[in-house]
Amino acid sequence: MSVLVLNQEEVEQLLDMEGCIEAMAEALASLAHGEVHVPLRFIVAPEGESNLIGLMPAHRAGDSPLYSLKTVCVFPDNPQRGLDAHQGTVTLFDGETGEVRALMNASAITAIRTAAVSAVATRTLAREDASELGILGAGVQARSHLEALRGFDRVRIYSPTAEHARALAEETGAKAVASAEEAVRGADVVVTATSSPEPVLERAWLKAGAHVNVVGGRPPQMRELDVATVADSAFFVDRRESAEAEAFDYRDALEAGAIGPDHIRAELGEVLIGAKPGRTGPDELTVFRSLGLAVEDLAAAEYVVRRARENGVGTEVEF
Repeated sequence: MSVLVLNQEEVEQLLDMEGCIEAMAEALASLAHGEVHVPLRFIVAPEGESNLIGLMPAHRAGDSPLYSLKTVCVFPDNPQRGLDAHQGTVTLFDGETGEVRALMNASAITAIRTAAVSAVATRTLAREDASELGILGAGVQARSHLEALRGFDRVRIYSPTAEHARALAEETGAKAVASAEEAVRGADVVVTATSSPEPVLERAWLKAGAHVNVVGGRPPQMRELDVATVADSAFFVDRRESAEAEAFDYRDALEAGAIGPDHIRAELGEVLIGAKPGRTGPDELTVFRSLGLAVEDLAAAEYVVRRARENGVGTEVEF
């Protein structure tokens, strides 16, 4: 038995953003149709440690059955070392025999597919005339979101590490600003991509009709929004069960009594297949709370393997 091994550079080469965006839309629609099995991720977070390891399995049945497992270590202080906060592997297993078919770098998968899901959410939920983008954060996810979210007339970036924001702005043609409020005020679309353990965005900063993609926070307590933003928004998620278990900005609002248990309007996949409504008016505040799902890793990894086979990329290892 041979296993296809793909390193970070090869995954980045093969997982083009445009193709990944379409793969993510298909994966979320498949989830909404009940075609995949995705349990909650299992997290090992040792007491007294700021880091953790998570296991994210998924299974797809049908004509081409497949298992996937992402093993991801989250080290929030890694950006200070010049490293991605997310390190690990994605493994694909044959759904009929259980044999290992492919092993690849998880950092590249996570960075690209997360931004691709935000792109799906933005084109589904944001106003069509959106022209200004505000990004909180200047790390790996901020960079990948700038690649995924194209076509904005003005882009503002804020990071508490000013030199990181300036470097990313200079590289991408955006503007680095001095505060989170300055990045957000007037923006039609906002991305929060931080490792903060506390809210980084306030409701008062958001214009009428804004759309917010929330992708960060410090695991395992994912929290970037204040209670008012959650309460005032049409709130969308990648998966209800994941949001209820892991989205602490959502749970804060629930525990404060600011929202009820039916506050989540829909999963993004439900909107994509027409089962639930998306934005209902031009002035509505929409929020997409992304937790990251194993079905997204499965779809991204399968896409990468298909392109690797087509282009003769990667290393076959006898296993």
